[in-house]
Formats: sequence, C-alpha cells, structure tokens
Amino acid sequence: MKKIFIKLAKMFGFEIIDQNNFSSPTLNKELNKELSIINEKSIVLPLGEVKITRRVNSILIIVRMNTEVEIWDQNKKRLFEQPKIEYSYRSINSLINSINFCQGKYPNLEIKTIIIDDRSKRGNLARIQKLINGKNIEILPLNHNKFEKLIKPQKNRDTFSNLSSLFQSFEIGKNEAKDLIFFVEDDYLHFESMLEEIVNSYERISSQIGKDIFICPSDYPYLYMSNEKTNILIGNKRHWRTVNKTLCTFLTSKNLLNKYWEKFEKTCLDRHDPFEKYINEIYDNEICISPLKSLSLHLTNINSSYGLSPFIDYKKLWDTNK
Repeated sequence: MKKIFIKLAKMFGFEIIDQNNFSSPTLNKELNKELSIINEKSIVLPLGEVKITRRVNSILIIVRMNTEVEIWDQNKKRLFEQPKIEYSYRSINSLINSINFCQGKYPNLEIKTIIIDDRSKRGNLARIQKLINGKNIEILPLNHNKFEKLIKPQKNRDTFSNLSSLFQSFEIGKNEAKDLIFFVEDDYLHFESMLEEIVNSYERISSQIGKDIFICPSDYPYLYMSNEKTNILIGNKRHWRTVNKTLCTFLTSKNLLNKYWEKFEKTCLDRHDPFEKYINEIYDNEICISPLKSLSLHLTNINSSYGLSPFIDYKKLWDTNK
C-alpha cells in the first residue's frame, strides 16, 4: 500500500515528507539533501514546494575589467592594499570557481562569459588569459572611440573609460540572445555557491511573484546605516532582502534590460550623482534583492559604505582565490 501511495503521489505531482525517517520517499532523498529541481520545483522546508514557472535557460556574464586603476574616483587604498591586478585576478578566479560549481550541478544550463578589458598592460592581460584558457570566456577590448561622441566630456579619462565600459557591457547584454544577464565588476570576490544560489533563488522568487527581478549578489554595509524598511524573502538556501540601491554589479533578465533601456543608456552618458542614479530609479517599479548573508564581497576600502559585507571571513576568501 505504501508503494502504491508513493506512486500515486508522484503521478499527481505531490511530494511526501516522512518526518520520522527525515526523508522524502517520492524524491528518494534525505531531507538534509538538495530537494529542489532546477526548472521544475523549488522545495524549502518547512515551506513546501514552489512550482517553477519562470525557468532559467541561459546566462551571459559580462565582466568589466581594469587592472591598472586602484579605486576609480577615489584616492583610497583597498582592503589588503595590493596592486589592482591582484583584485582583478582573484575576482575572475572566484567567478570561474562559481561557474564551475553551478555548471557541475546543472550541465544543461548555458553559461557564457565575456570580459571587457580597459587597456590592461601586456603582462596583466597575459596573466588573465592564462587563467581563463580552456574556459568558455572571451576577452574583448574596450572600444573607446565608439563612445567619444556619445558620452559627455568628462574631467578625467578614467571617468570616461568607466562610462564607456559600462555602455559597452549594456550594449552587449542587449544584443546577446541570452535569458539572464549578469553585469560584474572586477573587484568582487564570489563564493563558490554564488551563481548556483542566484539561479535557484531567481527561479523561485520570480515564479512566486510572477515577474522578472534584479539580483545584487552583495550585502552592502550601507543597508544597515539607516532605518530603512525592507521585505524579507526566502530563496533557495538563504534569506533575501529587497533593496532600492545597487552598484553596477547585478543580475537581471534580458526582458528588463530591454524594458528600461533608456535608463541604462542614460546611466552611461554622464557622471551622475550618485553614479547609479538611473539604475536605482528602476527599483521604484521593479524588485531588486540582495542576499543575507552575502554571496559576493566588494573589495573596497574598509570604511566604504558600499564595501565589505558583514560576517564574512575576508582573509579566507581572499587567500582561497590567489
């Protein structure tokens, strides 16, 4: 009778929880194992199952890399006070590890990565090229000339380059036929589970609310410096909070990139205050979430309000990706 009941439950799409044995007979798994199935269902105890209606099929990751400028627009040192190439290298290395982890669990998920390089010296570029050899990653040079007449004149060349690389990354995302676009700056260290957690949480939360969303992988300290209201959501393996500000590292859908293209474009035409002014305006109408606790660490100066996420072993994450 038990076997028949299990078969019937499976037939009608139900899962059975045996709390006595701490297992699921229908899933044939212990309850402390991964219960969710990508593109099909998200299961979080004790909240039950969410049917996935918003499936993720492909991801384009666009990394903006500058291995020379220490901290753009600031005269400060980053945590650990190393040359910028060290941050770029470890950032990309951590991203590769996260991609490999995600791809190992979901081999049918298409992941493509593009690095937009802003005038790296030959030695730095060779070091990055060696790191990505054999991976589905290509390096494209930043096309400064293309944006000379589009971007307003800036006080210094670094600001123009930053706006140009952002513009080029947005254009690539708009023109590529991918489902999700992940815009990444080269001074973030990522936990191995970052991409897998983002994919699963994107599917779960988007399916629940019936719309595409934005995801920021970092839990910034500024979020705790004011009495700002937020909503807490359940993702795949952690809580997420709604936010109304991000930097330029975030994931969203191709649909939302097209929908708000005018704001993405305006972000790149001049140095605004704040820099992400028009991106942040999108969050007045769309949901953006960041993780609790952080999945990526922004390696800026230790006093930056947009820098180090709380409750992270910074040194361990830094050393792991050397």
